[in-house]
Amino acid sequence: MAKILFLVLGLLLAYWILKGYRRKAGKDGQPPQTGGEEDMVRCAQCGVHLPRSESLTTGGQFFCSPEHQRLHQKPS
Repeated sequence: MAKILFLVLGLLLAYWILKGYRRKAGKDGQPPQTGGEEDMVRCAQCGVHLPRSESLTTGGQFFCSPEHQRLHQKPS
């Protein structure tokens, strides 16, 4: 009878440990939350795509760097 009691207690202990491990693994496995989606724009000079917040804007056109902004505005 004591063997059965120890077996049941051992199984309950194993279940309790695995349940706690699963709960912890579930929290760690979630992807980090981002601030949301952001529009991508295309550089008018070279065509590379970049986030709108990282671009430079002149006359409704977007540029990836001050160099490309300057080159695009330069008269040909």
